[in-house]
Amino acid sequence: MDPLSQKVILHLLRKSRRPLRLKEIARLLRLKGRQRPTLRRLLRDLVSSELLHFERGRFRLKEEFAATEAGTRVTGFVEKRGGMFVLSESERPGQKIRILGSKKGLREGILCVAKKKDGGCEVLSGFESLDKVSLIREFVRLKYALPRRFSRSVQQEVNNLSSFGTEGRADLRHVRHVTIDGEKARDFDDAVAIEKRGKGFRLYVSIADVSEYVKTGTLLDREALRRGMSVYFPDSVIPMLPKVLSNDLCSLNEGEDRPCFSVILDFDCQGNVESFDLKKSIIRSVKRLTYEQVERVIVEKEKAERRRLRGLVRDLEYMKELTQILLERRRERGSLDFDLPEPDIVLDMEGEIRDILRSKRLFAHRVIEEFMIAANRKVAEFLSERGIRALFRVHEEPDKEKLMGLERLLRGLSVRPNTHLRGVKRLQAILEQVKGRPYEFIVNKMLLRSMKQARYESTDKGHFGLGLTSYLHFTSPIRRYPDLVCHRILESVLSNRPTPYSEEELARMSSHLSERERMVMEVEREIEDRVRILFMKRRVGEEYAGMITHIAPFGLFVELFDVFVEGVVLFSELVDDYYVVDKDGVVARGRRRKKGFQVGDAVRVRVISADVERRLLRFSLLRPLTMYPLSG
Repeated sequence: MDPLSQKVILHLLRKSRRPLRLKEIARLLRLKGRQRPTLRRLLRDLVSSELLHFERGRFRLKEEFAATEAGTRVTGFVEKRGGMFVLSESERPGQKIRILGSKKGLREGILCVAKKKDGGCEVLSGFESLDKVSLIREFVRLKYALPRRFSRSVQQEVNNLSSFGTEGRADLRHVRHVTIDGEKARDFDDAVAIEKRGKGFRLYVSIADVSEYVKTGTLLDREALRRGMSVYFPDSVIPMLPKVLSNDLCSLNEGEDRPCFSVILDFDCQGNVESFDLKKSIIRSVKRLTYEQVERVIVEKEKAERRRLRGLVRDLEYMKELTQILLERRRERGSLDFDLPEPDIVLDMEGEIRDILRSKRLFAHRVIEEFMIAANRKVAEFLSERGIRALFRVHEEPDKEKLMGLERLLRGLSVRPNTHLRGVKRLQAILEQVKGRPYEFIVNKMLLRSMKQARYESTDKGHFGLGLTSYLHFTSPIRRYPDLVCHRILESVLSNRPTPYSEEELARMSSHLSERERMVMEVEREIEDRVRILFMKRRVGEEYAGMITHIAPFGLFVELFDVFVEGVVLFSELVDDYYVVDKDGVVARGRRRKKGFQVGDAVRVRVISADVERRLLRFSLLRPLTMYPLSG
């Protein structure tokens, strides 16, 4: 390698713990006198291209180029500096990394996914634009290093799987189980059944026994742990398990015998659990139902749907009755029941965006939510009472400082919470107080932002948001690895065998899976953001009414009423005043006129740009529908 290449100089300065003079660089590179002019020229080029900083006779690497964590992925736009290609990071403005390796097809302005290496980064793929959902999906997949497919070795293991054994399993095929899921669902890992017992109910929550097929130590198991959970895109899914398992062998498909873990709960008429049983079982789902179907039967009382499902109507009515009782018990103990719509991205047959709707939360959703919470809670208590470590779901109380912004928002909205309540009951009362108000979703969003993120831990510390002292995840083992761990631990308890995991293994898994969960959430949020911006690309110039949902130091975030998207109005474009934002991001105050904006204000905006590549949807403010004087 040429000792006078820019790469060698940058490598030397990266290794150096201090700035170096020209003669020190020459000595360390063992250069001869006649090579000094070339060294001076290269150093001059590196300084002019802003890769090096020259001060007091010494050269040092600019901080923005100083650190590259080899192996991690980075995204950004290609720039040319002094005849050299660099990547200007999109996640860290101002940070630039030298592009190594092949430059074929590179040109300025291209969006790239690259892998960091010593001395710079190597481009994995470049994107001229992200003008299709499929391109957005591929960009995000590469950015987060998500797998495209399962290895041949894993597929071979799956091909060699045999049918499940029936020994030691309770036969519950006579119990009328149904699955209730979304219309697009293809993997069914939970089924429910109900029986009326006197004034109370017997509830069956049967969960696919994935541990029957995915054994510890196998390549399949290691790959499932590495993935941690399934990742959902608008048009596809990257599953935790191969489809032959997730959509077939483990899925509780209608009319098929399947191995399960069944939680059997007997409730009295007030929703108290009178008895609890846990069995390895065989079930056969009698019907695949959708939330919409169930809603039409138990809420809308639609005659045609009730006729179609006449053999199940009584069971569904019992489920409705028990859910109402459980919801009341939940309210009594104190629990946060956020009601925030999710984007429902509707694609046409060609994969293009047809519409973006606000998903509606049906009572049928609550039925399954409450039944799953009941099962998860009882399994957590079952293990915790026996002192058995598992992957518990831990959600801690929020910091008081985090709630200050919420309190300020409530004062601005003239909402006065009950001062006699404390903890989760106080926050629950706030959600109930704003229910049905125009600013309901703003308060929900602000409160959710104030919450600590739930995580997995090997010790049971309770779940603040649900108001429970014990909780874990048991009900989704097809798409979530912690649930599979829970099943294996339950199997060992039921078989009177030692738990399959050491304390150290559980601690490592809890850290890894909490991290994977955060990553999956980031992936799904980024996909949604970019797809929504792509949808608005055809609407640049159009005007909409919306509401301020958050205030950042650089601008107002506005969510539109008619289209479920959020964009930003930059303060730099509001020339009437200079706006200062409070630390909670609730109020922006004009220094000169002492007027301002508050979260919850209605405004009218025009879409001025939709940049999918930069993940930026920009609005201009036409007029505030509310603007008020601010005191102080």
